[in-house]
Amino acid sequence: MKIATIVGARPQFIKAAPVSKLIRENSGTAEFLIHTGQHYDRNMSDIFFREMGIPEPDVNIGIGSGSHGRQTGEMLIQIEDILIKEKPDKVLVYGDTNSTLAGSLAACKLHIPIAHVESGLRSFNRTMPEEHNRVVADHCSDILFCPTRTAVSNLAHEGISQGVHLVGDTMLDAVRQFSEIGEKKSTILKTLDLTPKEYVLATVHRPYNTDNPENLFNIFKAFQQLERTVILPVHPRTRLKLRELGGEHVVEHQSNNLKLIDPVGYLDMLVLEKNAHMIMTDSGGIQKEAYFFAVPCITLRPETEWIETVESGWNVLAGAIPDKIAQAAASTSWPSEIENLFGDGDAAAKIVPLLA
Repeated sequence: MKIATIVGARPQFIKAAPVSKLIRENSGTAEFLIHTGQHYDRNMSDIFFREMGIPEPDVNIGIGSGSHGRQTGEMLIQIEDILIKEKPDKVLVYGDTNSTLAGSLAACKLHIPIAHVESGLRSFNRTMPEEHNRVVADHCSDILFCPTRTAVSNLAHEGISQGVHLVGDTMLDAVRQFSEIGEKKSTILKTLDLTPKEYVLATVHRPYNTDNPENLFNIFKAFQQLERTVILPVHPRTRLKLRELGGEHVVEHQSNNLKLIDPVGYLDMLVLEKNAHMIMTDSGGIQKEAYFFAVPCITLRPETEWIETVESGWNVLAGAIPDKIAQAAASTSWPSEIENLFGDGDAAAKIVPLLA
């Protein structure tokens, strides 16, 4: 059986790595890997393939940046041509990006069965492009791999019950496979002169924050008011928006507690997450990784698709409101243990037989 895997963004590389490894070890399956090039910066793409042992893509479309409509449309055209030529038995998509949407639509129009990893997530915020992407992908898919019971329930509420499988989260697979490697190989703490559990790790990249000058200003204001050092790997979109707003010079010369760095590879990021006192992020994947490492998380959005992390007490929704961020940062009432909410770290081992 031939499986066409479609990825394009940093979170998808992480989710796909454990699954691709097992697909290629299965003598009955072959993988054709399509990289859309949605993330094309070296620190957002190439380094992940190298560190995680993901094979070189069979084709890289090289879409690059652009508006949502233009980016998705160009992906759809080229993915369709590739699928017609390669004739895969199934198409495998991940998460909720424009690459997910384009891959799902192309396969659906060609009547190729679709498998969606990370099905059933809902933030219930229709202003987020990711919400539309994941809903459309789910309703196009024939096999839906859910990371949590909440995801299964969300699909049931939308009338989707056939082909639904609760398998756990492949990001947990990846964290368990690579965190020890990261501890041995990474020198990021030494390079940045960081003491474990004495700094805050932050990321900001969602359009909800980067496209809203007030939100972006409030978040950086909140960072600068924290007593601990804040380490911020700056997403290319965030840096661009800061430049457009004329605020990059302000950020570059702000108070001494805020350190802006270039995006880092997967191993370095795992080490930074694991050793952080706290994580502040608008990323869905990093919310989960914070939970895996039992590190308190403050989500810089008013909602999350990973509601389980909030219900467990490990995640606080603060949006872009400085007072809420400060209040959450000062809290000492975090849980002492994590629950088994995202499976046992064997999601890929459940997914591949179901694909086959």
